[in-house]
Amino acid sequence: MKKIFIPLIILSASLFAGAQSKSFNLGRWMQTQSALLQELNRSYVDSLPIERMQKASIDAMLSILDPYTIWVSEEEGEDFELMISKTYGGIGAIIYKSDKDGPVFINEPYADSPAAKAGLRCGDAIYAIDGKTTIGLNAAEASDRMKGKPGTQVTFRVKRVYTGKDEDITITRERIHIPDIEYVGILEDGKTGYILLSGFTEGVANDVRSAIKELKKQGMERLVLDLRGNGGGILQEAVKIVGLFVPKGSLVVTSKGNEYSRDEIYRTISDPVEPHLPLIVLVDSGSASASEIVAGSLQDYDRATIMGNRTFGKGLVQSVRPMPYGGHLKITTAKYYIPSGRCVQAIDYSNRNEDGSVGNIPDSLTREFTTAHGRKVRDGGGITPDVELKRREYSRLTYSLVLSGIIEQYCLDYVRSHESIPPAKDYHFDDYEGFIKFAKAKEFDARTSARASYDRMLEELKKDGLEESMKEELEALKAKLDLDKESFLRLKKDEIVPFIEQSIVARYYFQKAAVEIAIRYDEALRQALVSPLIQY
Repeated sequence: MKKIFIPLIILSASLFAGAQSKSFNLGRWMQTQSALLQELNRSYVDSLPIERMQKASIDAMLSILDPYTIWVSEEEGEDFELMISKTYGGIGAIIYKSDKDGPVFINEPYADSPAAKAGLRCGDAIYAIDGKTTIGLNAAEASDRMKGKPGTQVTFRVKRVYTGKDEDITITRERIHIPDIEYVGILEDGKTGYILLSGFTEGVANDVRSAIKELKKQGMERLVLDLRGNGGGILQEAVKIVGLFVPKGSLVVTSKGNEYSRDEIYRTISDPVEPHLPLIVLVDSGSASASEIVAGSLQDYDRATIMGNRTFGKGLVQSVRPMPYGGHLKITTAKYYIPSGRCVQAIDYSNRNEDGSVGNIPDSLTREFTTAHGRKVRDGGGITPDVELKRREYSRLTYSLVLSGIIEQYCLDYVRSHESIPPAKDYHFDDYEGFIKFAKAKEFDARTSARASYDRMLEELKKDGLEESMKEELEALKAKLDLDKESFLRLKKDEIVPFIEQSIVARYYFQKAAVEIAIRYDEALRQALVSPLIQY
């Protein structure tokens, strides 16, 4: 009996000592921090910027943990709520303001929003909000004035885009929810349903259920669920969406926290809507968290064919905890594991690609698992698709045009001179020469990637004192890398036109129309439609 009992006593004592040590270290740190702040407050030569110090210290403390554990101050609460729920009180419109000394422009009202119902259109200029001028405000400040409690009213002084008339328009604010489902429809083949899902906020599973039923009425024989760029959301909604396709009671995800928390097991709780419908799930490096639960679970059950590119690799669960004085802590509380036993969390979330996705991980650092029908799958970071699709790469020029707002500015001008356009399915932009003329006159970074790399290399050569000794060679290389703005714009026409078309049609027919244009040019989607499906 002694031989068994003594080791148990030793183990228990060890755990107790570890807990004591942890508590002691925490207490010591809190006392040290308190004493430090008191001394700074008492002795520092200048007045202390307390609020800035608070934010900086909290952010620094959390920065050594995972990147998803963050503190949100009371002042940031509204933006945080919008990020979490995609909901706010307002008029439901995207605004644009390029010049602080100019008015605010309506860029795009949301479909069925108070702004759309009031007749606000793209290009309408707002000069005052509730009698206060918008001149001198930036876009964020103007947006804050437009927001407010649902049911309250806000009055705008508006200069109409087509008539040029000044009008006062009063709009009653509503609860604006940016929908997670951006598009539902039947593709050109007449048999493939398509659902574009951008998030997992509350109630989205019911919306997907309704969308599937509607598509079935339209003759759907197979479904594409597009999760590309979907950064996730509420775990329970992901579980419910998996439950639309697999039997009731199926394990979807298990979350495992620290030694003080219990494991949580999530199973489907309702009968599936479509247990046998052929299913394609599209993913890419922007598909994260709840998206990976859906894609990974359906892959583990061999219920869908996952197509695209490896997903982001976020297998961590966050909870939001209230903090004193109106703040909140979004804290990572667990890792999740999908039905095969895999955790999709990247092995090292501090070492990622430029887009944040997981880099290449050798098989030696990963483990092998099996799907329901015995197919081999691996962990180590993200979901590897069953069918790899070629990813469209865009030039530096295209990114620059989008990020600098050049395309947005051009489309505003376009709307001012075109009161109407054909429906999205019939619309084709045919004035690229006009766009080139417009863009040439604007200031933006029009360097090629090679020229940008050359400029970075030149800076390093200057630091090393090598520039002069290589001057002749550098000038020759520069001459070969230089491409004038007009030539570059003309070269990348096929890349740029789809962005212009999407931006234009959204202003006449809302975001659904923009998605229709995106589908028109979606080469990966076309690849997916002709690829063989996993048989289950």
